[in-house]
Amino acid sequence: MTKNKKKSLCDINESCLMIVDIQEKLSAVMPEKVINRLKTNANILLTAANKLNIPIIATMQYPKGLGDIENYIKDQLTDTSKCFEKTSFSGAMANGLLEHIEKLKKKQIILIGLESHICVLQTALEFSEKGYEVFVVSDAIASRKLTSYETALTRLEQADIWLLNTESVLFEWIRDAAHPEFKSLSKLIL
Repeated sequence: MTKNKKKSLCDINESCLMIVDIQEKLSAVMPEKVINRLKTNANILLTAANKLNIPIIATMQYPKGLGDIENYIKDQLTDTSKCFEKTSFSGAMANGLLEHIEKLKKKQIILIGLESHICVLQTALEFSEKGYEVFVVSDAIASRKLTSYETALTRLEQADIWLLNTESVLFEWIRDAAHPEFKSLSKLIL
């Protein structure tokens, strides 16, 4: 994929939602308030992606050691969602994942998940290097330590990765109060 000129908004026709390693044992070591925020926002984005027919991709880092994907994520995966196991920290290196995204013909990767400074960061940087436009949803990622989370945000910003929040993604996807899903999706955040 060649480097594209950056757009300024998430585009419903160009996006796919990628859930990075929201797994049982990783979630268990996150601060409670932080993981609850991530869970709330992940559910909003998954619900919106499903209603808007935006492809959902999930990764699992070494499931033998870190456990399965959290049930609240699994519950929202559909027949068209795809899950990839990996041992690499970057989701872009998961076997078959890049090929899957190329088949989807999507140029924007919307990232949420764990941990901000490791797997989310490396996934974002590698997809950006491959020419994708990457958006990291800052209120739907987490790290065990606040300093690790903050450092990840700084590094992502320095690498020209878009940082935004759940509400921004939602309203950028629908763009107009006249959108047929506006009422149902706006209720998710109000």
